[in-house]
Amino acid sequence: MPRVVSRIFNVMIVGQKGRLQYEAALFAASLRAFSPGFTGRLFVAEPQPGPLWPRDPRMDDDGVREVLDRLDAEILPFENRDFGAAYPHGNKIEALAALPAGEPFVFFDSDTLVTGELTEVPFDFDRPSASLRREGTWPEIALYGPGYSAIWRSLYDRFGLDFESSLDPSHPDEYWRRYLYFNAGYFYHSDPAVFGQRFRDYAVSIRDDPPEELACQSLDPWLDQVALPLVIHSLGGGRDTLPPGWLDGRTTCHYRTLPLLYAREDDAVVAALEEVAAPNWLKKVLKAWEPAKRMIYQGRGAKARALFDRDNLPRREQAIRNTLKREKLWVR
Repeated sequence: MPRVVSRIFNVMIVGQKGRLQYEAALFAASLRAFSPGFTGRLFVAEPQPGPLWPRDPRMDDDGVREVLDRLDAEILPFENRDFGAAYPHGNKIEALAALPAGEPFVFFDSDTLVTGELTEVPFDFDRPSASLRREGTWPEIALYGPGYSAIWRSLYDRFGLDFESSLDPSHPDEYWRRYLYFNAGYFYHSDPAVFGQRFRDYAVSIRDDPPEELACQSLDPWLDQVALPLVIHSLGGGRDTLPPGWLDGRTTCHYRTLPLLYAREDDAVVAALEEVAAPNWLKKVLKAWEPAKRMIYQGRGAKARALFDRDNLPRREQAIRNTLKREKLWVR
């Protein structure tokens, strides 16, 4: 169990042109609706135009900006030095440098819905962690190797980290769950400056000079999830520093896309989504986003939901996606 429970912290998401600006508005509305006890600052990190963006990445819907202002979200400009359009997942790494240094933070992917009181989550910010709602997406093991152990060990060795202490001995050798691996849908720490600099350093090193064991491995889009466990392990965190059932559970839902939310999430999550999206001041903005227009306001979410038994879902997310696409209910 965590040694220290912190109640005061900041929250950061990313908002930029396209779907993320509407997801940011929905996240902010859900935070205010279901976490009235939250007294930290909500930052919507916004990448700024620069040489790494061929087009302006800033949010371009004035209605979204009005919604965020109404919900007391602070737009946080930041510059891209290492990533940008070539790897937009890097925004979550580079934006950390713009957060107030020394203040605990929780980062959430913008496609997240708050469904409970965040201040009740027993964060121990000195022992960071991240989302365990993931599949074994990386690495992809080739027929003639190297295997999981060789690949992950090469990364721990690169940064002078102890590999053995990162392993989960309850799983067998060469099974992906034995190795520290997170979804980067949320993560947290006591200091965004420390966490962000290390995340940046590790990710850039892996991208620019990968160990030879990674020769056959794709790092797009997995780079953030390759570097993240190394950062967390180096800062004294791990897979068990947050009790299960809070994030990606009763307090938040990383829904990924609205069709996936309707297909697989609990009734309470669907109810929370539709409650938050109901007010006219938010509806008129979200209707400009095709997934919200179709799934929430035109009722196609209910059609997607009727296709699946939540007690017997396909084991892999891709099978759900394929069914939704076949029924012309996939929109992102």
